[in-house]
Amino acid sequence: MTDRGWYDDTDAQDAARRADRAARAGWAAIAGVTGALGCALVVGAVLVALAVIACLYMVVG
Repeated sequence: MTDRGWYDDTDAQDAARRADRAARAGWAAIAGVTGALGCALVVGAVLVALAVIACLYMVVG
């Protein structure tokens, strides 16, 4: 039987910390892109609404 001795898991802890940081960075990137796309969608909707109002103004006026 081999002597297992004291187990040093600092490498595993470091890897877990790095993985946690990478996961947080990934979620932050996803949130940023989603927010930017949401803002672009709102701006696009406003521009379309303004174009429709302008066309109605020309037709009616």
